Amino acid sequence: MSELVESETSPLGQPRSGGPVAMRLENVAVSFNGRTAVRDATFDVTKNRVTSLIGPSGSGKTTLLRALNRLHDLTPGAKVSGRILLEGTDIYRGNITVTELRSRVGMVFQRPNPFPTMTIYENAVSGLRFNGIKKKAILDEAAESSLRAAALWDSVSSRLKVTAGQLSGGEQQRLCIARALALDPEVLLMDEPTSALDPIATLHIENLMTTLKSRVTIIIVTHNMQQAARISDDCAFLLMGEDRAGELIEFDATEKIFNNPADSRTLDYTLGRFG
Repeated sequence: MSELVESETSPLGQPRSGGPVAMRLENVAVSFNGRTAVRDATFDVTKNRVTSLIGPSGSGKTTLLRALNRLHDLTPGAKVSGRILLEGTDIYRGNITVTELRSRVGMVFQRPNPFPTMTIYENAVSGLRFNGIKKKAILDEAAESSLRAAALWDSVSSRLKVTAGQLSGGEQQRLCIARALALDPEVLLMDEPTSALDPIATLHIENLMTTLKSRVTIIIVTHNMQQAARISDDCAFLLMGEDRAGELIEFDATEKIFNNPADSRTLDYTLGRFG
């Protein structure tokens, strides 16, 4: 499969360093029963980097994130237009099934959602089993590998038959990350993955993201500006106006977004001048 390469200039005109592209968004819009939630989002997600989506509540961040692995497919009245390319293939119109897409583009939600009555081991390999993999040696290797990648193996290796509901909130979220990683995805979507966690668990997840980006491209929605500044390499700022809901105001390297943005509204938001 051909590899996309990022141009020297970002879609909104800011200079960018070149690099291979994991996902490319071209004029992506999302609407529900004719009401626009995201409009004309265009930017490249560079491989092995953390890209954060920031903006006030209602600006379309989570809506856009969910469009990246077709989670709106079963929502009545939902429409996604434009193009979302994964390694050059349009995920809505190309030759890729939803099952394959969600194996290649994993998702971690705001609140930890392991299967509470399944064991830690069963949770870790549930995606593989869903995809028809039954060989125990493969499942065992994937369970250990993914739990190690999620920085969970040392604390649970002797408790793999314990139900996931007995883990702490932070451990449950790392188990959800391990469950996604077991499928060896190219991209990992994270929707405010630390908003329901305490500061210590949040730090573990943030450190984990920094480590994981060498293995998987990460796209995260966060309301925490300090978190976005700490863990992301690139940043997309969306804003909601009276007649411009879900508008992408600016996309660039995180350092530039926070220190020298092209649009004054971006600086106002990162400095907390409006919500």
